[in-house]
Amino acid sequence: MTQMKELSDAIISGNRNKASEIVSAQLAAGVGAGEILQALTTGMDEVGRRFKNNEFYVPEVLIAARAMKTAMGLLEPALVAAGIKREHTIVIGTVKGDLHDIGKNLVAMMLKGANFEVVDLGVDVPTEKFIAAAQEHNADIVAMSALLTTTMPYMRETVNAIKNAGLSVKVMIGGAPVTQQYAYEIGATGYSADAASSVDLARKLCEK
Repeated sequence: MTQMKELSDAIISGNRNKASEIVSAQLAAGVGAGEILQALTTGMDEVGRRFKNNEFYVPEVLIAARAMKTAMGLLEPALVAAGIKREHTIVIGTVKGDLHDIGKNLVAMMLKGANFEVVDLGVDVPTEKFIAAAQEHNADIVAMSALLTTTMPYMRETVNAIKNAGLSVKVMIGGAPVTQQYAYEIGATGYSADAASSVDLARKLCEK
């Protein structure tokens, strides 16, 4: 088994000590940061696939994300030195009036694992904060989560505000009460039913 395959497997199994050991050894051996990043991303992609197919559940995903975060902490300086940047930026948050963050946090972890630059605004995020962050970070996507039907209207408000501000940013939405139909109704660019699907959706939106 190659070291890169072992690294991917370490992420999948959530073995952060093994992942860190391999990343450090590969950097010391002069292996390119981009190649190491690809192995890490491949591992998280497999985690996402298993999560989508109900082979993995939230605990396994969280453990894998923790291993990914630890490995990326070691790799980040090498990526910066090599001039390798995350290609796309996503601003994410739970909408105004909604304090639920488990689903949003999971989506943010999966997106980071897929090599997106993620700006997490937290919970109870007002429309103007989404707009300001999208402008400040030159975001490609604004991702909004809502777990309460009473807070869903703030998604519509934010979509309208983004259009009125003349931003060319894509908007993806999700959360337990949210549907594809609602995304159509409010003019959101896309809807994701779960954390794993959000990565696929974000990639598709960034290709357009």
